[in-house]
Amino acid sequence: MKIQTRRFGEIEIDENKTLSMPEGLPGFPGFERFALLEDPKTAPFCWLQSVEEPNLALAVMNPFLFKPDYKVDLKGFIEVRGWKDVEAKDLLVYVVINITKGEKNNTIKANLIGPIIVNAKINEAVQAVISNSSYSHQHNILE
Repeated sequence: MKIQTRRFGEIEIDENKTLSMPEGLPGFPGFERFALLEDPKTAPFCWLQSVEEPNLALAVMNPFLFKPDYKVDLKGFIEVRGWKDVEAKDLLVYVVINITKGEKNNTIKANLIGPIIVNAKINEAVQAVISNSSYSHQHNILE
């Protein structure tokens, strides 16, 4: 299927690989279908692109690339979601990235308390909330 994006223009994506986000994303009500786009030019960053809204795309990244000791209770999450026949190895974890360009330098911060968990078996994703942790929603990944 073809979708329109602000960053990449019109692109072709495999409709079978679109992600359903039944609860949407906080702050973006009404948008429930997304595609995870990878661009070698921006690796290791990916884009969580809304299939329904060309202007809605979030930069995301695998948090284990910059914080190998990052902890998410995936087994507990599977249980809470009621995902059947799913193991932790079937889940992908991404965090939303915020890039700010400054006069002297750029900052790249990650939201470690709101990871996006993707169930690769059923192409469903949810933004989780990790409460009562030492993680920040503005973790500087360059430190």
